[in-house]
Amino acid sequence: MAHTWNHDRALEHIKKKIKDVETMNIATYTRDISLEHIPTNKAYRLDGVHIYADILNLSDMLSVTQEEGETCHKRTLRFLNLHYRAVHRILKECDTIRVDFHNQRLHAVVAKPYNTLQDAEKKRIQRAVAISQLIIDVLAETGDDDEHIPNAKVRIGIDSGEALAVNNGRNGGREPLFLGDPANHAAKIAGAGKAQGIFLTNNARKALGLKEAEEPKTTPLTTDEIQSCQEQANLAVSKDAIVKEWRKDLKDNPIGAFGFSRHTPPLRTMQIVSLSPANSRRQEAISIYADIDGFTAYVSRHLKESAEDVVRVFHVIRSELDRVLMTEFEGRRIRFIGDCVHGLICEGTAKTTDEEETVSNATLCSGGLRSSFELSLETLSAEDIDTDGLGLAIGFELGPMTVTRLGMQGDRIRCSVSRSVLGSEKEQSRCNGRETAIGQAAYDAATEAVQSLFGPTRKAADLDYNEVVEALSEKGDDAAKESKAAAFATAAPAIAKSANLVINPHARAE
Repeated sequence: MAHTWNHDRALEHIKKKIKDVETMNIATYTRDISLEHIPTNKAYRLDGVHIYADILNLSDMLSVTQEEGETCHKRTLRFLNLHYRAVHRILKECDTIRVDFHNQRLHAVVAKPYNTLQDAEKKRIQRAVAISQLIIDVLAETGDDDEHIPNAKVRIGIDSGEALAVNNGRNGGREPLFLGDPANHAAKIAGAGKAQGIFLTNNARKALGLKEAEEPKTTPLTTDEIQSCQEQANLAVSKDAIVKEWRKDLKDNPIGAFGFSRHTPPLRTMQIVSLSPANSRRQEAISIYADIDGFTAYVSRHLKESAEDVVRVFHVIRSELDRVLMTEFEGRRIRFIGDCVHGLICEGTAKTTDEEETVSNATLCSGGLRSSFELSLETLSAEDIDTDGLGLAIGFELGPMTVTRLGMQGDRIRCSVSRSVLGSEKEQSRCNGRETAIGQAAYDAATEAVQSLFGPTRKAADLDYNEVVEALSEKGDDAAKESKAAAFATAAPAIAKSANLVINPHARAE
């Protein structure tokens, strides 16, 4: 099926979204505010401590078999589900804000005690360290030998400071999201290595009263430093109590076996809210990541003086990227991850995936994403909203994908994990804000036109939609030729009407 990107459709949607956030309200977070249903045109300033926990052995789970078959995926999803349920219990018992679970990553925020109390920041950091150690200790006992599920190896990053809490997601996937340095710095230090432990930024170390580290990402807290925080935090729950309750919950509410079936393309029609372990999806598809490059620095520059514009830019760009993926190219957004969109694209039938066509349409989609991104910046700038320094880094990869929902009954979270999901994120991470990269498996399955477009480095700059569709159709890519023909067929009546008006400007209207 032909998929096209259209300038006028994009511009209409972008202008509508700008109007939706024309009036912006930035409030201060207080203890009585829920962050679960923040309106699009509102944000909260929150001074808190951000915890990012990375499960380091997820890739090992995905590699337990040579072929990436059902066994590998079932074990990996069970591995994540066991640990999600344990961490969910920890955060609930410790009155901590769960921001996001995304595959191997957890993001949580400690907001208490509040700023009005003396030494509040130091106490929050002590509490965050104690909670982090509790996560490490609990996940060291939440494997399943009978199912060949290992304990989780965990690395945690922590930073402290002010960030903006905004709405993240749509119906069925709403969570709070935090924009600002502490969230980003905690994530970066958590993802900066494979050594286990708790790592603090120098900002957090200083607030805690510790000496700054020459290299924070390689300087974990010592046993004594962690123990001191545990004593000061005096958490009301212990590792043994959490593990005991976790085991009881598993007995009373067993996870059950994972069952897979295909979704008939297009993936846009997939109802993720109806999925569960026993009703999961699995098929060959493209995983695509589109990340707003430079957004961390952008937020830092504008957080104090023009926070309203930060939220406007964030919502307008992400909404338009979501529309391109799901409406124009009929892919499925899995989730928003901060300033990044993760989605899946699949072409084919109920039984098989047409890998060549899937790769071609993903390439066209990447061009559509970049064109809409650039049009968003242009339209926002016309409204006197600064967008300097922003770019879009895109990566995609082909392979067997899973889609399901994991976690506690009544509070499940969407999950799509596979080797190629990790691969697409890796491809995106090697791009700057002008570049698009294609993974090796997708490149190998692609038409010669797609391979020529990306070249031997599998990466190219400035690939907007027009550039992609022209380059691919010129070299015989069927999907691109169909898209070009469909776009022309749509535009032809308007072109003909316009030509008639020019030729006969005095013609009387019918």
